[in-house]
Amino acid sequence: MGAVKGRFAPSPSGRMHLGNLLSFLLSWLSARAAGGTVVLRVEDLDPLRCRPAYARQLMEDLVWLGLDWDEGGDIPAYWQSNRGHLYTRAFEALESQGLVYPCFCSRAERLNEAPHGHEVSPSCPCAALAPEEVQAKLAQKAPSWRLRVPHKIISFTDGCQGPYSQDLWRDCGDFPIKRSDGAWAYQLAVVVDDADMAVTQVVRGRDLLSSTPRQLFLYEALGLTPPEFYHVPLLLAPDGRRLAKRDADLDMGALRQQHSPEELVGILGRMAGLLDRPEPISAAQLAKSFSWAKVSREDVTVDAALLAP
Repeated sequence: MGAVKGRFAPSPSGRMHLGNLLSFLLSWLSARAAGGTVVLRVEDLDPLRCRPAYARQLMEDLVWLGLDWDEGGDIPAYWQSNRGHLYTRAFEALESQGLVYPCFCSRAERLNEAPHGHEVSPSCPCAALAPEEVQAKLAQKAPSWRLRVPHKIISFTDGCQGPYSQDLWRDCGDFPIKRSDGAWAYQLAVVVDDADMAVTQVVRGRDLLSSTPRQLFLYEALGLTPPEFYHVPLLLAPDGRRLAKRDADLDMGALRQQHSPEELVGILGRMAGLLDRPEPISAAQLAKSFSWAKVSREDVTVDAALLAP
């Protein structure tokens, strides 16, 4: 594939937690170990949850941890809120192929419209509306916009999890690419951005593995070259739930009070399988011995003893 170009793509909706840090660390290590470059893109698609102050804090936390980047950061062109013209162009290209249709269903009717969500039914009644029905509904309600998907098996080999296949129509169904409030959906934006920024390697949490076939379909429909994907294990709380920003689980505010950057990198390195024990080490030092063959495929339960100051 040539030179490796990785990326951080955080959503500035709160302080980073330990699970975010693990994904970012592995992304950085993979790119740096290959002599590649790193992009920092701010995914602030949701105007209600994202805040510039969170983005600035996020960048400062990454620098503290020793994770630098070569492009993006505070440059406005790398913030998704400033990239709508690119999403509009992609939307029009899909529309010209007859792949886009308006959806008037409510959230309750479709059940799951989260940015990384998974549709529960392959069919949407709006896909079969006659033109006159669409016009009548448009006069009453602003629609979301969905992408028609075919009966097609999408297969790829993930760099961490191995071979993965999905029946796009059965397992996913027509999915949103633009919300009814005008906000662009994650699936479209991330494809457009990674292609536009020439990203060759995407490292992210295993919870996003099932969304990758949707994105591969979009790459194909838009005539773009997809990156390689690496879906890394999630960090779980002792009770088995996934760490999340909304729960303020082990966020950077607490972690920075308890640990030095080298201590925290060592803890993450041990959790990922890169170290035999959680010894203090810098990110630059850890990159010298990085290998995907060492990284665990299985989710990791956070050991409170490892985090004790």
